[in-house]
Amino acid sequence: MINNQESIFTQVKTSLLDPYNISIQDLDLMMSEMLSKGIDMGDIYFQNIHQESWTLEDGLVKKSSYASRQGVGFRSIVNEQSGLAYSESLEKDSLFKAARASSSIAKSGKTVTSKIEEPSSLQNYYSCVNPISSLEDKAKIELLQDIDSLARSKDHRVKEVIASLAGNFQNILIVNDLGRIVADIRPMVRLSLSVIVEEEDRKERGTSGGGGRVDYTFFNQSKIKTYVTEAVDQALINLEAVEAPAGEMTVVLGSGWPGVLVHEAIGHGLEGDFNRKKTSAFSGLMGEKVASSICTVIDDGTIKDARGSLNVDDEGEPTERTVLIEDGKLCNYMQDQLNARLMNTKSTGNGRRESYSTQTIPRMTNTFMLGGNHKHEEIIESVDEGIYAKNFGGGQVDITSGKFVFSANEAYLIKNGKIDRPIKGAMLIGDGPSALNKVSMIADDLALDPGIGNCGKDGQTVPVNVGQPTMKIDNLTVGGTA
Repeated sequence: MINNQESIFTQVKTSLLDPYNISIQDLDLMMSEMLSKGIDMGDIYFQNIHQESWTLEDGLVKKSSYASRQGVGFRSIVNEQSGLAYSESLEKDSLFKAARASSSIAKSGKTVTSKIEEPSSLQNYYSCVNPISSLEDKAKIELLQDIDSLARSKDHRVKEVIASLAGNFQNILIVNDLGRIVADIRPMVRLSLSVIVEEEDRKERGTSGGGGRVDYTFFNQSKIKTYVTEAVDQALINLEAVEAPAGEMTVVLGSGWPGVLVHEAIGHGLEGDFNRKKTSAFSGLMGEKVASSICTVIDDGTIKDARGSLNVDDEGEPTERTVLIEDGKLCNYMQDQLNARLMNTKSTGNGRRESYSTQTIPRMTNTFMLGGNHKHEEIIESVDEGIYAKNFGGGQVDITSGKFVFSANEAYLIKNGKIDRPIKGAMLIGDGPSALNKVSMIADDLALDPGIGNCGKDGQTVPVNVGQPTMKIDNLTVGGTA
């Protein structure tokens, strides 16, 4: 639906500007101060952040925290140089000092003025509700205790339950050198669950959780039961797991969270800065075939309530659905304004920053591979011998070469077209471009992860979603322990 930007702007203005008597004219003067030094581009980023967390261990909520902070970031760009200054005081004197400091990278002063336009209508992909106040503190504690009780009731081998609940609420106001002003109100919640089971001398862990740009009412009884069942079942399955085989073999990746491989091994390599600097395995390959012809990869910041979605990116640009690879051909990189300008293209709404105190860089939002024409069962049945990696743990990727190593925290042998015994210690080894070209079957069961993902880059962490359908990769190297 169309967002009532006037209403959101009023709320954000009340939160960020009015308490400090900052007017639109003051913002004009701050931007003019930056532009007068001769910068090519610039923006002002107001932000306040409210966040809390609750953690249950040993049946008791032992940790809880609440924090809030606010500040304003001033960014000035000259050619490839970017100057950043920020103030955590919103008093006018401090803001003007920060504005001047950010533009000190420019030396050729010129007379420039700024005129801020009226806020324009934007698409709204999530509500403006404050999740922290959507549930009483007592109810938050009870929710975590219910999770603990339910997990322990599932099986007598459940020995430890760790559950955490987190909420985040932000007000954002962005002014750029073109006179555009936009506001956004960003909610976020996440529930994480870890279960440890024990049998004889063996211990195994299972994890689950979910969230998104919603409030705490998202975690209804149905979702809680799903999270608990997934975590306990995963842990119990791992109790039965045998050592994983090693060698080159057919690998079937499950739908949803295994899309972290697409995110890490492919997505990062398609971010504009790596390609401008020619440090990506995909540099200089625009328009060329980089994957199997059945592969289409998307970055989409417009999915309703998704963890990685944004009404506008952190430069004030509307987010969009960007086709990165279509039918195997590379057709787009993800761009912020700086890299788009230097590469003679346009922003794709992927300029993101962790906070007012960090630089804006091109980042993913919700990145996934589109579904195909096969059924999940059909893909399994096509494999004589291989492994099925249903869920992933951690991994490492080298952006320049595309080489990756990922661990599967729930995986199975496939024998004669059927799921066989669970395995442990399976590591998937390869490189993004090669793996893409070895994709031979894709199912029609595309799913995003449940809303738990974070992405790290240049020391900054931002929320994202990953996703994919069930996917078959031929001749992928598996590092095992058998």
